[in-house]
Amino acid sequence: MPAAIDPDLTGLQPAAVWQHFATLCRTPRQPKREGPLREHLRQWASSLGLTTIVDAAGNLLIRKAASRGAERAPGVILQAHLDMVCQKTLTSQHDFSRDPIRPLCRDGWLAADETTLGADNGIGVALILAALADGSVHHGPIEALLTVDEEDGMGGAHGLAPGLLRGHLLLNLDTEEWGEFFVGCAGGVDVNVHRPAKAEGLPAACEVWRIELQGLRGGHSGIDIHAQRGNAIKLLVRVLHDLEQRWPLRLVDFVGGSARNALPREATATVALPAGLGTALATCLGHWQARLRQELSGVDDRLRIDCKATTADRTLAAAEQAIWLRSLHAAPHGVRRYSLQLPGVVETSNNLGMVSITADEGSCNFMVRSLLDSGSAALAEEIVSLFALSATIAEQAGHYPGWAPNRESPLLALCRAVFAREFGHEAKVQVIHAGLECGLIAARYPDLDMISFGPTIRGAHAPGECVDIASVGNAWRLLTAILAATAALPQR
Repeated sequence: MPAAIDPDLTGLQPAAVWQHFATLCRTPRQPKREGPLREHLRQWASSLGLTTIVDAAGNLLIRKAASRGAERAPGVILQAHLDMVCQKTLTSQHDFSRDPIRPLCRDGWLAADETTLGADNGIGVALILAALADGSVHHGPIEALLTVDEEDGMGGAHGLAPGLLRGHLLLNLDTEEWGEFFVGCAGGVDVNVHRPAKAEGLPAACEVWRIELQGLRGGHSGIDIHAQRGNAIKLLVRVLHDLEQRWPLRLVDFVGGSARNALPREATATVALPAGLGTALATCLGHWQARLRQELSGVDDRLRIDCKATTADRTLAAAEQAIWLRSLHAAPHGVRRYSLQLPGVVETSNNLGMVSITADEGSCNFMVRSLLDSGSAALAEEIVSLFALSATIAEQAGHYPGWAPNRESPLLALCRAVFAREFGHEAKVQVIHAGLECGLIAARYPDLDMISFGPTIRGAHAPGECVDIASVGNAWRLLTAILAATAALPQR
């Protein structure tokens, strides 16, 4: 059954939705580790007399029979993903494998200060669970498809088998701007880079320093990629490149980012420099901090670069250091191209999301997105070609297709009419640069008519993620109204 509601959720409406969100906040749901939550929800659904299936990929499917008189209406699939992006501040002691998320209400928003909130896509899941439990909602046959591993490669959607779903219409509840219907999204592919290295001993008469660049906002690598926010990896590489020109710097290690689909907020490098340069290093880093704050003024004003003495016994070989720092310096990041067909919408982009380099080996990840499969393929090939110049292994993996817009969709027409009736104005119709599971689902079920909508969420994939409370109530009202409208449709 749903967990006792968190004090900060008490009194929020609709109560049933927030009750289910409380369950999600209290149940760990890292990507690829959704098993306990899935089992809890399976048992809950079974207690209501609903049919449940866990497929080979780990997705949970819950079926609910139609309301009386709507048995012959087209079946509706309600779809969301169980996992969340797990990001926290450097000072947070939160353990996502066991600790509950602590939501806080303020000024009409529900947030989590030191961690991600998990409103992406927990609110979508909570809306679906509330619809399954509410006996007053009039509807045709419902299937709730709750997928796993969306945030770390869309493993659940990749593994979805043809023939499992029976419905004709699909409502994806994984977008983050209330008042908008989404009818298309980007596809994408990962480029995973790996290179073994050779270690060398520390140079004579050197001091070892740990350089930390932090304080960036980060965010969603699809939704926020156009916002010109800083990438901690790219910025710290610039700083190291400059230090190399000044002094005989040797790299001990370099670590940045923590999720492929999040803009990197922090990066750290350990370096060896000739003894006696501590004051000069601090001065140089202070100049870089001022320069980067000016470049990112109004976007990432809290950027900070610090250094402190540390110890080490090995560095990267000089040749390996040159390959890594120059390759990362040249590697693309950010918006590559805007759509010519959809003005103002990003067509193709890339996020250099994670890097980990030691004296023994190094790796990094690029997440490439595009509304055009040819666009993501071309940019991924550029990255592979860049690293091929140094005989570094770069492999493409996890490709998922985009979701092509269908502005003539009968479901879209119905949903727009319902929205106008319920809220007194027209909803916008959009295409999103983030990746939704709709593309993969459509590849297996090409006859499905689908749209996506949801409440307003800000700061997804970064600490401080928040959701507009009133928009959750609006999303619930819209969802139930759409279900009632589809129940009145003729049999397909």
